[in-house]
Amino acid sequence: MNTSELATKLAETHSVSKAQAKAIVDDVLKGIVDTAASGAEVSLPGFGKFKVKETPEREGRNPANGEKIKIAAARKLTFSPAKAVKDTLNG
Repeated sequence: MNTSELATKLAETHSVSKAQAKAIVDDVLKGIVDTAASGAEVSLPGFGKFKVKETPEREGRNPANGEKIKIAAARKLTFSPAKAVKDTLNG
């Protein structure tokens, strides 16, 4: 499912236009990204948590020629599902 399909489903379920539903989906996703970019955790009870994970600079290898390369430090957005989500996925 992509954002357009999600917006279509929300529009049908909540009797709003597809444009309004798409704007809502976009705003929710932007809110999650903006909050995570500031370093804060986004907790959605019953769904899960989005948090930023710092990965340090490390050494790797170029798979084409085996040379050592430095992999830069990075910040990654991670998701931890809530127990209810895990239970639903695992039957």
